[in-house]
Amino acid sequence: MAIDELLDEHEQSERVREWLRRNGSALILGIALGLAAIGGWQWWQRHQTNKQYEAAANYQAAVDAIKANDKAAAGKVNGLPDGMFRTLAQLELARSQVQANQNEAAIATLRAIRSEDPALAAIVNQRLARLLIDSKQADAALKLVANGDSLATLEVRGDAQMALGQREQARDSYSKALLKAEVGTPQRRVLELKLTDAGGTPPKTESQS
Repeated sequence: MAIDELLDEHEQSERVREWLRRNGSALILGIALGLAAIGGWQWWQRHQTNKQYEAAANYQAAVDAIKANDKAAAGKVNGLPDGMFRTLAQLELARSQVQANQNEAAIATLRAIRSEDPALAAIVNQRLARLLIDSKQADAALKLVANGDSLATLEVRGDAQMALGQREQARDSYSKALLKAEVGTPQRRVLELKLTDAGGTPPKTESQS
């Protein structure tokens, strides 16, 4: 190996050592921070997983209390953190309250539900609207289902309009709902009866022609 090559290698190693002397602490700190970030992320993942397990266990305990008609059931449901588990538990609690003829309690339970899921919020509004209609509060029910074009929403809207004596509007709601109902299903037959009761004429299907 030539002398100049040895000098070049020596010079390069000296430059490396000098760079390490100047930046060594920063390099070590960067590595430490990187390892801390990885460890922190793993801790956060474990923490979130544990929270989900805990939430699921508390949800199951609340549902079990509801099914057992435990007086502490409502408290267990209300003690759940906001989120899907709490919403599902509230729906289950409201269903049990309806079965026990506790409509006012069920209305209060459904009104307390806060869901950011549009589909779930629509289900809550439909169930609440039905209870309000049964409780002679059809005007409040109609406000809940004033928007939306799903079959269930249109049907409940028609029910509220009928309760308010708005037969023409009810016929329109039932007719739109029928367009979404499958032929031959019990739900379609119920809608046809409701439309007839509102003064309308159900459209003929292929099986009826």
